[in-house]
Amino acid sequence: YCGFMAYPVLLEDANAKPVEKEVPVGDEKNEDGTAKTEKILEVPKPQQINDTDPLWLRKPADCKDEDYKAFYHKVFTDFEDPLFWIHLNVDYPFNLKGILYFPKLRNDFGTREGEIKLFAGQVFVADNIKEVIPEFLMLLKGVIDCPDLPLNVSRSFLQNDGYVKKISSHITKKVADKLNALMNTERTVYEGYWDDIAPFVKYGCVKDSKFHDMVKDAILLKLTDGKYVSLKEYGDANFEKTAKKVYYTTDEKRQAASVKLYTDRGIDVAILNTIIDGNFMSFLEYQGEEENRFSFARVDADIDGLKEESEEGKDLDAEQLQQMFRKALGKEDLEVKLESLGDADMTAMVTEDEQMRRYKDMSRIYGERFPIPDRFTLILNRRNETVQALSARDPEDETTRMICSQVYDLARMAAQPLEAEEITAFLERSRKLLNQLVKG
Repeated sequence: YCGFMAYPVLLEDANAKPVEKEVPVGDEKNEDGTAKTEKILEVPKPQQINDTDPLWLRKPADCKDEDYKAFYHKVFTDFEDPLFWIHLNVDYPFNLKGILYFPKLRNDFGTREGEIKLFAGQVFVADNIKEVIPEFLMLLKGVIDCPDLPLNVSRSFLQNDGYVKKISSHITKKVADKLNALMNTERTVYEGYWDDIAPFVKYGCVKDSKFHDMVKDAILLKLTDGKYVSLKEYGDANFEKTAKKVYYTTDEKRQAASVKLYTDRGIDVAILNTIIDGNFMSFLEYQGEEENRFSFARVDADIDGLKEESEEGKDLDAEQLQQMFRKALGKEDLEVKLESLGDADMTAMVTEDEQMRRYKDMSRIYGERFPIPDRFTLILNRRNETVQALSARDPEDETTRMICSQVYDLARMAAQPLEAEEITAFLERSRKLLNQLVKG
């Protein structure tokens, strides 16, 4: 990166070949009166390869969008345009220049680093200096120029140097200010960026609680209907109905049936499907004063937002149905509950404790090998005709057992796919039940 050094840098091309040229020979003339020339071989002169007036040293008012984009493509060899950028231009209380770009982030951002290039007086120093640049900002791309940095000392000194900490804090604040400004003055534009910058914002909040405090009002949730809302907007619209829970889905297509149960009751469902979301939700659940805290629950984690007072099926025996399903499924520890759900056509739901499922998901992501057993709860809808009819059937009857298995598998499939052997048994059972239905 010597191309960004302050003084001119000339580079000779080792593979350059002499070029034959014709040059005048003094004032001599040919017989026809034309100037007399001779051929010589000329070696190409060294070419200046650096820019002594780099973009980050210019005033932001003197830079056009085209300049920022051209610089981005040249330095980072990225064919895509950045989403937006921040031009740092500070003279007091310290000298700091630079440009930070927000690229489109992918879910594999945990493997990215070295995207922020540190300079001192336009001389390239190194990538990835986390003592100067907050670690979570390494997800961005850009250049930072700090001419007064004490670069001749150890990194342990940098970690404890007050000057360096001020620079790091200032960079973090400028990023937060940019996000808040977009949220407050260009909300529609900011929503268009959110899907791409959400992993960065969430990762930054988890890594630096001070950053979270600065951007908490700029955190958005994308809903299943495509709208974007802040955490406060979600709470104002839903917390009275959800007991201060944010309901979400990790796969709006696979979990569509469960999502519909909530949206039909006017409860918004957020989409949280990136790698960082598990940690991000756990982080948010412990922020702020206890009375203002809220929790997250996947749409198949509980039915607190779906219960309805109803007289239908009130005389059903929960213990009898639990024993019936346990025997039919061969699951002696299966917990079965009877509840009145808002949708009478919904036969059953399978729920799994939110924290246990979140722990299992994180274990898979980080490659933990110890097995964690599934602990599902089967929720039977006492308002549903199938459940009411099942309660009156002989638990020893083969068809009764097949119906119980079918109810359980259908409830599970609403949240996640069945495994190979399970789907084979489900299809075989479905054929048998269809044959019985056709034969009457």
